[in-house]
Amino acid sequence: MRAPIRLLLALAALLLPAAPAPAQQADAEGYRPLTEWRAYKSTGIPAQWTISGNSIVHTPGGGDLVSAEEFRNFDLSFEWQIAPGGNSGVMYRVNEDYPAPYQSGPEYQILDNATADGHDDPLQTAAGCYGLYAPASAAKPAGEWNAARIVVAGNHVEHWLNGVPVVAYEIGSADWQARVARSKFAAWPEFAASPQGHIDLQDHGSPVAYRNLRIKLLP
Repeated sequence: MRAPIRLLLALAALLLPAAPAPAQQADAEGYRPLTEWRAYKSTGIPAQWTISGNSIVHTPGGGDLVSAEEFRNFDLSFEWQIAPGGNSGVMYRVNEDYPAPYQSGPEYQILDNATADGHDDPLQTAAGCYGLYAPASAAKPAGEWNAARIVVAGNHVEHWLNGVPVVAYEIGSADWQARVARSKFAAWPEFAASPQGHIDLQDHGSPVAYRNLRIKLLP
């Protein structure tokens, strides 16, 4: 009788759902790797996005990539490298109700400040809040790695670049509302309205790379 019992146990094990993969453990500072991604409003990873460990390389096309998880309050750190003439961005609190992520999520601008289209517009400069707030310092040249942080705590947001805080703003403040009203974002009522959402890596038609993406949840 032992053989049939072993067979039944083996069959039962095959039918049981696999145990979920253990969550990434936070380090001593409270950060954990941000490694789970998918296509915006879809599943799977577009062929133009190559993910290897905690590095992501994008060639033009394929659409945006979003984090599998949604986040409310967080401290996101990462490094980025843009191609000469390149333009991209990292958005946060993105929902998927609109055709495009930028219609709901504010953007940390990724740009070649020297030659990209729009490089002479302060509101499009790298590390600024695209179209709304210009940063206080310049990024390293195209082809070099820049260190970035996005800190979101309630309505307070900070952008950091290479260890320096370069932008700070309060979503919903009088200043914020005035700037949004003068921008293209005024056309989308849900812009920056969601208290939580996905992290989004933009496909803006330029080669761009990211590495060491880490996130720490905040209260």
